[in-house]
Amino acid sequence: MKKVFVLIGVLSAVLFSSCTDDSEYTVVVSNKIAIGKSIFFDKNLSNPIGQACASCHAPETGFSDPLHRDVSEGAVTGTFTNINSPNLAYNVFSPERTYNTTDETYIGGLFLNGRSPNLKEQLTHPFIGPLEMNNGSIVNVVSKVRNASYFSEIEKEYGVAKTDEELMSYIADALVAFETSKEVNSFTSKFDYFNKQLIKFTDDEKKGLAVFQGKGKCAQCHVLEPDERTGKILFTDFSYDNIGVPRNEKNPFYNQSIAVNPAGFNFIDLGIGVVVSQPGHNGKFRVPTLRNIAISAPYFHNGSFKTLKEVIHFYNVRDVNPSEFSAPEVLENVNRDELGNLKMTSQEESQLEAFLETLTDHYRK
Repeated sequence: MKKVFVLIGVLSAVLFSSCTDDSEYTVVVSNKIAIGKSIFFDKNLSNPIGQACASCHAPETGFSDPLHRDVSEGAVTGTFTNINSPNLAYNVFSPERTYNTTDETYIGGLFLNGRSPNLKEQLTHPFIGPLEMNNGSIVNVVSKVRNASYFSEIEKEYGVAKTDEELMSYIADALVAFETSKEVNSFTSKFDYFNKQLIKFTDDEKKGLAVFQGKGKCAQCHVLEPDERTGKILFTDFSYDNIGVPRNEKNPFYNQSIAVNPAGFNFIDLGIGVVVSQPGHNGKFRVPTLRNIAISAPYFHNGSFKTLKEVIHFYNVRDVNPSEFSAPEVLENVNRDELGNLKMTSQEESQLEAFLETLTDHYRK
């Protein structure tokens, strides 16, 4: 059973400054946020043009896929990755990937399989990846940025880049500033107002919170303790787990070319296990935040569950009524201590869902 621990987040240096004057610091960060936002929504930075970061991570769905696709389509029509586009908001506070020897789990890193050690490093991959924005190299990315209307703002803020790699680091840094900003991570859910004692929960929401903390065992991984770096409740410990998710037989990645997916329909996603080359972690994926969970369907790394109700029921009875679900995609390392036989009643399942719906941002604007 996992122990609850405090995160020590390692975010980009954009969140810090040597400025001694607070107003100067605010201006520096504000400028970087504005630049990052321009990059995030720029549809000219893909090949062919037409796809931006926001195409798969839209504000209206908690910065997840606005079309609620199992896995998102790349800039090239008909190309798909093997993994669901997760809610970007709040997950961006994942710390540098490390190994926790006490709990025997990796902590942090980006992408659901942890293949990037930190946020700034992660941000270059979608631009280059052939199944995403398909630019092939950072040379192609920066050449487009140099022609963008906001390029002069980049040079004004960061100076003239001496190399393509240096300019790419400026692009990533500005994206970090935007993605870790209040615009993306507003902490404005009903839960946040409740936590500040500004509103009251309904009876079902209150009982759902009790289930979340107790019988449902949700808080063992989706922790309610404030994160040390942000001082906020993020509803994740950023650890990795195999919860026995079945294959998504309709995953379009299975139909990709042999060059992309040599295993074809027999492809098995081993999660962080293949990233770190440790079979003892096969099938494990990073525990995501639950913030905005009600608006960011479908769920799990392969988008195999379409509704929050299905997810809760799966957690509750996976091991009691296995015939209701297909076998786990990865049979080894399945967590059978914290889910699978929670003994929640159908009413408690509904109450838990009611509580999770309070985690959606912009309850009050």
